[in-house]
Amino acid sequence: MKKNIVFMLIICMALLLTACGVTEQVPITAETQGVWNHFFVYPMSWLLIYVAELFNGSYGLSIILVTITIRLCLLPLVLKQQKSTRAMQLLKPEMEKLQNKYKEASKKDPAKQQEMQKELFALYKSNGVNPMAGCLPLFVQMPVLMAFYFAIIRTEQIALHNFLWFDLGNPDPMYILPLVAGLTTFIQVKMTSAQLTEQMKIIIYIMPVMIIVAGVTLPAALSLYWVVGNVFMIIQTYFTVTKFEQQPAQVSKV
Repeated sequence: MKKNIVFMLIICMALLLTACGVTEQVPITAETQGVWNHFFVYPMSWLLIYVAELFNGSYGLSIILVTITIRLCLLPLVLKQQKSTRAMQLLKPEMEKLQNKYKEASKKDPAKQQEMQKELFALYKSNGVNPMAGCLPLFVQMPVLMAFYFAIIRTEQIALHNFLWFDLGNPDPMYILPLVAGLTTFIQVKMTSAQLTEQMKIIIYIMPVMIIVAGVTLPAALSLYWVVGNVFMIIQTYFTVTKFEQQPAQVSKV
């Protein structure tokens, strides 16, 4: 779970820093050059426009529906990642025993270090656990979520429309969305922070502040995206992590 939180922080910082230059972003079209733009960002932009047209040009509703759809599509990967993380946590006591067994010898003798690695892999194999199974889902999610984020920024039509009380192309004048985005970020990170060290728990407070500051200055379309994504993640976390951790501990086959 720790690596999930760190991953979220890295992505959040990267996206927010990039979004600081949102006014300089070139609108995305079918003619936009570049592999990233043409095959990742543009399809997301096209999807946002298509869904908006289905609902009488409501780009706010389009952002909500496409965000939920993307999160649902990524859910199997998230579940696989969480299953792998849970399995590794359950094996942690046995892994620590092995590491302590070879602690001193492996520092001086490379052969002992290799022997320790062999025993670790044998432990993984006997329990049906793949130590790399939690990494691939992270790398698959990252380009999808980033492409959608940039599609929101670079789809010209979004900035020309309103939704509820706010203009999608300008910051929320009432600051409601940024505050809700910050609050839901806090709840979501708090729910997944049980495995964080005391030093790393500062992330729980840094991320919401970053989101609020960004939401106050960036287009409300992004704040809407953060709120919807956070609410989805809170519900997902409750059913896939909180409820799961209340069940009896068993090593899952991954």
